Amino acid sequence: MPSREQAKERIRWLCLELNRHNHLYYVLARPEISDTQYDALYRELVTLEGQFPDLVQPDSPTTRVGGQPLTEFKPVKHVIPMMSLEKTYSADELRSFVERAERLLERKAFTFVVEPKIDGVAVSLRYENGLLTTGSTRGDGRTGDDITQNLRTIRSIPLSLVGKDPPPPLLEIRGEVYMPKAGFAELNDSLQDKGEETFANPRNAAAGSLKILDATVVAQRPLEALFYDIGEARGISFERHSGLLAAISGFGLCTAPWHRECRALAHVLEELENLRRERHDFPFEMDGAVIKINERNLYADLGSTAKSPRWAVAFKYQAEQAETRINAITVQVGRTGVLTPVAELEPVALAGSTISRATLHNAEEITRRDIRVGDTVVVEKAGDVIPAVVDVHKEARTGSEKQFTMPARCPVCSGPITRTEGQVALRCENLQCPAQIKRWIRHFGERGAMDIEGLGGALVDQLVDAGLVRDPSDLYHLTAERVAALERMGDRSATNLLAGINASKQRDFWRVVFALGIRHVGAKSAQTLEEHFADINQLVDAQPEDLQGLPDVGPVVAAAIHGFFKSARNRELIAKLHSAGVIMQRAARRNVADSALAGKVFVLTGTLETCSRDKAAERLRKLGAKTSSSVSSKTDYVVAGSEPGSKLDKARKLGVEVIDERAFLAMLGN
Repeated sequence: MPSREQAKERIRWLCLELNRHNHLYYVLARPEISDTQYDALYRELVTLEGQFPDLVQPDSPTTRVGGQPLTEFKPVKHVIPMMSLEKTYSADELRSFVERAERLLERKAFTFVVEPKIDGVAVSLRYENGLLTTGSTRGDGRTGDDITQNLRTIRSIPLSLVGKDPPPPLLEIRGEVYMPKAGFAELNDSLQDKGEETFANPRNAAAGSLKILDATVVAQRPLEALFYDIGEARGISFERHSGLLAAISGFGLCTAPWHRECRALAHVLEELENLRRERHDFPFEMDGAVIKINERNLYADLGSTAKSPRWAVAFKYQAEQAETRINAITVQVGRTGVLTPVAELEPVALAGSTISRATLHNAEEITRRDIRVGDTVVVEKAGDVIPAVVDVHKEARTGSEKQFTMPARCPVCSGPITRTEGQVALRCENLQCPAQIKRWIRHFGERGAMDIEGLGGALVDQLVDAGLVRDPSDLYHLTAERVAALERMGDRSATNLLAGINASKQRDFWRVVFALGIRHVGAKSAQTLEEHFADINQLVDAQPEDLQGLPDVGPVVAAAIHGFFKSARNRELIAKLHSAGVIMQRAARRNVADSALAGKVFVLTGTLETCSRDKAAERLRKLGAKTSSSVSSKTDYVVAGSEPGSKLDKARKLGVEVIDERAFLAMLGN
């Protein structure tokens, strides 16, 4: 093991080098080393930081995703408000903008910069002495949400500024987080595959992703960011907007791949037309252009209204649309049971492709807009990706159009349809519906549930498609011969799978409850149910009043549990699992009164080498200890694995005892 000083110097060098390569790869698209070489450097950094956790630097690449999910976003005050732009739609309105500026500036000369208007989510990055300290949303312009953890997951955003030594004491850089068109299409395909509601356009997808409280989930979303302005700044200033854009790029942040300096309005209009023609070539969705006065020293003279600056304006392009006819409305059933109406269109060319289908979102949307089969409608590509019906030509109706109503029963399995209070989505509650079986089986075998090793998504698809598995109980009747005959399977893989399935029969009772896939019942709720019900029979017979009031079980969850076990099909499933040998009762409780860990509160952070954090938490629970997702004065111990994150710093500030994995295992009796 290196000395502390050697490790400190090496960690500093690795952070600088890895951040430089991140900038080359994600911003400049000019990588200098292979992925294998990068991974070797990254692994070395992870190892050193695991050996010396107090030497982890704020801008370490390993800190991009870390910490427990937040419970809420904290507010952030904008010292300089993040204002919205006044919108224009024609050359005449642009001319009025220029004439107003000329009057306010008393005929002082000025020029323009034209940029794409990215259709994303406005954000602000605050760098103090070059380090990213806070990332926030625009909010109402004066107060936004602190989404620093989520923004740190976007690899094109540098954790520390590059290129200027020393960096300014304070620089707030503003821009847009967006979802690239290709990534948006892939995300929606994935959501649709899971039976979850898709996003209407890339902007909604970006906004929805940034609202997720768990940064590890955000890190899986294909988010990018472009920057174009500054807010509060100390120790640095810019004379021209074009120079500001160059400086932002020089600091290591992405700027738009297209901008033009223009001397007069005629030139601005010419470039707006050029941008309109090129708009589909960009990876991001844009909803217009932004025209800014280039000379920043004139901004104070121009001032602003209550909402918008007078030195910039947005120019909105007309969306590409096409007129067609709705031939039919069909209903798709997602893998979580959500029913989604879809307009089957007379094929029409739009934005370079032929459109034949468009989502209608839900029944309430159809009713609100009075959309009927046979209607002549206007469609456009939401985000240039997903077709959407944006207008209905009701004046063109002939009387032959037919109103649409959602089916009374599931169109796939004929099962009952329900709507949860406060939600617009209709849902098939039958987990044995063919549209949901694959999702159900995947959930049943996941690590947090029955933890069936070898049961991946591709294999689940094969098992269901071949008719070998129709519900989770069928897993326990598979034979090695049948599994080995599947594509890309063999004797060894089949044997390993059956061993994993057999091992799952001995899982804790709460895991079985969680694996059943009861709506609103997560792992924590399942553990609560295990504490209050000794076996599955007691739980099946429980009434809503028996369930309500338990920790993590309110009226909605109680109703979902009771409704699940009222189903004859689900009761039959329980019987089949019991017959297959699945243990569905609480294990004999160990007397933990004398345990040294009884009542102690642990926080697990970082990666443990000997077991997962889930398994560590389970062992603590069996010894009477509790686990928490955040460090507080009530925390007794913080267990620090590799890449421990910010909870380690908080523990030290609060004086909470920090132990490594070896000491933790000793506590557990290993």
